[in-house]
Amino acid sequence: LSSLHLKEEKTKPDANGAVVKADDNVEKTEDEEKEDRAAQSLLNKLIRSNLVDTTNQVEVLQRDPASPLYSVKSFEELRLKPQLLQGVYAMGFNRPSKIQENALPMMLAEPPQNLIAQSQSGTGKTAAFVLAMLSRVEPGNKYPQCLCLSPTYELALQTGKVIEQMGKFYPELKLAYAVRGNKLERGQKISEQIVIGTPGTVLDWCSKLKFIDPKKIKVFVLDEADVMIATQGHQDQSIRIQRMLPRDCQMLLFSATFEDSVWKFAQKVVPDPNIIKLKREEETLDTIKQYYVLCNNRDEKFQALCNIYGAITIAQAMIFCHTRKTAGWLAAELSKEGHQVALLSGEMMVEQRAAVIERFREGKEKVLVTTNVCARGIDVEQVSVVINFDLPVDKDGNPDNETYLHRIGRTGRFGKRGLAINMVDSKHSMNILNRIQEHFNKKINKLDTDDLDEIEKITN
Repeated sequence: LSSLHLKEEKTKPDANGAVVKADDNVEKTEDEEKEDRAAQSLLNKLIRSNLVDTTNQVEVLQRDPASPLYSVKSFEELRLKPQLLQGVYAMGFNRPSKIQENALPMMLAEPPQNLIAQSQSGTGKTAAFVLAMLSRVEPGNKYPQCLCLSPTYELALQTGKVIEQMGKFYPELKLAYAVRGNKLERGQKISEQIVIGTPGTVLDWCSKLKFIDPKKIKVFVLDEADVMIATQGHQDQSIRIQRMLPRDCQMLLFSATFEDSVWKFAQKVVPDPNIIKLKREEETLDTIKQYYVLCNNRDEKFQALCNIYGAITIAQAMIFCHTRKTAGWLAAELSKEGHQVALLSGEMMVEQRAAVIERFREGKEKVLVTTNVCARGIDVEQVSVVINFDLPVDKDGNPDNETYLHRIGRTGRFGKRGLAINMVDSKHSMNILNRIQEHFNKKINKLDTDDLDEIEKITN
């Protein structure tokens, strides 16, 4: 499979996946620090070496409720081409994940069926749609037959890697990247059977430059739709590409979340779909002990943290701050005290963040200081303590209950006992905490020195 070699430098993609030099001098203000979904998604791909075993139930809504619903428990049942089955096993997949059990029979059915699927990062959806693409390709035909859209250059490369791994026993299959910086001669036709790229470049290749004949595309995959529509222009470009494709082209759309805007978009680009949704998992705080500590200011919060530090570092802990500035300050102060901490911060490049998480996972550092932005979707099984150095609030200063649940849900996983400690430093933050207690209908007790023994028991 062909690869793309672009110069590696400190770069970041623009809205169309073009690679532009990052300006080291541009410092985002704290108010502007927004969750960068594309970076988060890439981070999850880098730090997940194996599939996440979700306990979420999968809900399947069929286009034709009369047709039998198949799910598979093994890859052999799918009757894949031998070289693809070999590729699947070489990647370390022994049995299909939850989403694959239901999605693969639909994706590989004859005649082809369209699919809209909700799946979090790490559930094996990339491998699933790659399998569908590789199964539909006629290797003897030297023109594009499968088209996959990704929101950014880096995410396109990650999907490309999965295609290369899974297709490694299928040497006649070739892959082209439709991303800015991959320059082709005008009038050239592409002979690769699979094209993966960002919406702007793919649209150019299909319409203006005519490198691709869209009428010959059999499978169209739109990956990370929620990330896609967060970028100006991507939505319209994707719809324009979809309109050039033949009526019998198989359309597959994936998204981690299904807000209204994503639904509306999905319905525009995927006619008559089957739908796979994850039922919301009942989140429980029953196994997590919650406390708060009263302080008067930031320095007192730091002092309180140092006092309980010995008790918490028996296990692994995550400390959440509201801004990068606070996170940086706190990590520096803890280091001065001789504590070993890792810092996860928004200005780090995604690869650097992945390296920090890996070290934390391996236990090289026991404490990870981070902001919200970086912490979404990070699963580290052995975290048993979460400290909210700052309570989570939304942009209007109201309690952010979902983020609170998300943060403290890092502990108490897999039935283990967990611990959450909240730092309160004003009447306002006490009010926030009271509203969080009311929302979850769960009492949060004040932490006394006697509780430190209890904490040691939980963390041991």
